[in-house]
Amino acid sequence: MSVIQTYTRKKSFLKNFAEITKVRLSISVLFSSIAGYLLGAENVNLTTLLLLSVGGYCMVGASNVYNQIIERDLDALMERTKNRPIPAERISVNSAFTIAVILTIIGIVTLYAINPITAMFGAICIFMYVSLYTPLKTKTPLSVFVGAFPGAIPFMLGWVAATGSFGIEAGTLFMIQFFWQFPHFWAIGWFLYDDYEKAGFFMLPDGKKGKNTLTQTVLYTIWTVLASLIPVFGVTGNLYLTPVSGVLIGLIGLGFLYFAIRFYKIKTNKVAKQFMLASVSYITLLQIVYVADKFIR
Repeated sequence: MSVIQTYTRKKSFLKNFAEITKVRLSISVLFSSIAGYLLGAENVNLTTLLLLSVGGYCMVGASNVYNQIIERDLDALMERTKNRPIPAERISVNSAFTIAVILTIIGIVTLYAINPITAMFGAICIFMYVSLYTPLKTKTPLSVFVGAFPGAIPFMLGWVAATGSFGIEAGTLFMIQFFWQFPHFWAIGWFLYDDYEKAGFFMLPDGKKGKNTLTQTVLYTIWTVLASLIPVFGVTGNLYLTPVSGVLIGLIGLGFLYFAIRFYKIKTNKVAKQFMLASVSYITLLQIVYVADKFIR
């Protein structure tokens, strides 16, 4: 085999690996874990941060691979997913399963090296995402509720990795990201409704694009913003926000709510996508402000 052929095969493998582990999604989830770690750590330990990064990526990546193995036939029906490595036959099911198992083992061992409770939450995250959320997507709109649990774990997982314990601080971080999951995924479910319908996925509260979905989206956006302001009042233990940062979080929240109300009024796929992007910007900026507040004050 020539050097060029070897290089091409390696490049192809890396591309397929990035796709099947959903590299952008995995990195965004990892960002939440790192933010949680920085919030909880008295002194930042680079070794722990590295272990969290490797373990976190492996756990999220493994969940995504298992998900794509289970949904391979459904992925083939949707425009958005038909070119994923498994339905496009660039990776076999056996190879994908091998990748998922290896990532799971590396992830759990790496997180266990930080502390057992971090590994436990990592394992719970994989179990709920793969064994509960994934099969429920074709059965009931409650799948989004179930999926919100593993989706909310990464932010608080970082705190647990830093402190070795689960308390009101980690619970607050979990609550913020838990509420945030709903408007974020309902926006996605709205503008990808036709594609999801092809595969029989129920991603909206009542299974259709209607006022009920829009109303709940606004309500959960409000609850997310209110939950994010709780640390300002000094009732969440060692997780605390200064009033200045509280104002910043409030302003970011108002921007998030603006896009939610706009979505409620206009109801188009374009506006739903804009709201989804606003939700990503909101949670990212929130985590940056939280971390900056801790290190600046």
